[in-house]
Amino acid sequence: MLTPRITALALLSLAAGCTAITVNLPPITEAPTDERHNGKVVWRDLLTNTPEASRRFYSELFGWEFEAPKVFVGVGGGNSYMLIRHNGELIGGMVDTNALGKEENISQWITTISVADIDAAVERVAGAGGEVLNPPESIGDRGRMAIVADSTGALFAMIQTRDGDPSDSEPVQNGWLWDELWTDDVAGATGFYQAVLGFQYTDHDVEDTDKSYRVLKYADKPRAGVLKNPFVGESPVWVNYIRVEDPSAVTAKVENLGGRVLVEAQARPIGGEVAFIAGPSGAGVAVQTWPLD
Repeated sequence: MLTPRITALALLSLAAGCTAITVNLPPITEAPTDERHNGKVVWRDLLTNTPEASRRFYSELFGWEFEAPKVFVGVGGGNSYMLIRHNGELIGGMVDTNALGKEENISQWITTISVADIDAAVERVAGAGGEVLNPPESIGDRGRMAIVADSTGALFAMIQTRDGDPSDSEPVQNGWLWDELWTDDVAGATGFYQAVLGFQYTDHDVEDTDKSYRVLKYADKPRAGVLKNPFVGESPVWVNYIRVEDPSAVTAKVENLGGRVLVEAQARPIGGEVAFIAGPSGAGVAVQTWPLD
């Protein structure tokens, strides 16, 4: 199981690393907006110890493209960080964790949430029951980033972007669709994100069940879901969803590309069809149809 401190080290190797290296990550959007959408998931980084296999996996499944930016200044640096594009648009990054010299497999997707004032947000973390793993650090043109664990132990990053956040838009096929926090303490986690990020929430009844689905909102804009972790005994985690036309068609290709199908395609109680898969390094991601009808 991943530990927050090890995973934080992986990301901060890019943000701080050692004194001999200056890091300049490019902005998360190439069309500056000067707008910040507090509470919006604006970036996702894949930590992986199988970068080449992961690159092939996501390229062939979703048509994603990978490129190596010049992020390290002052030292050779290499290609331990890559940008991910879909339809020409930046959608995330990939970190080669082998560069850290760690034996543990710390592979996972890291969710990054936008904040208007990162210093103020970080100051609220401890009082809400969370832990600041790495305080705000400059990562060049991208802005300032901090890494924290929420009150249930789920790891995520917060960023105050330099040039603004991407504008809200309709999810595209094979692009990011949604984000959920899976935790055994839905109420406690909700309280944390209310205190730190100013979220409100609404509960939606799930048809033909006695369950409800919680949606976190900011300024009445849905930003993420929270649900009881469906995997008993697993640590809390942020889970990212990719919009696909046919989850079954995706899962049929997964094993041949070196991944695993963790949950076969099935109807979701809130609507649509969903599957849960893992890439070659074990990092999990969900694939789902959209709209839900």
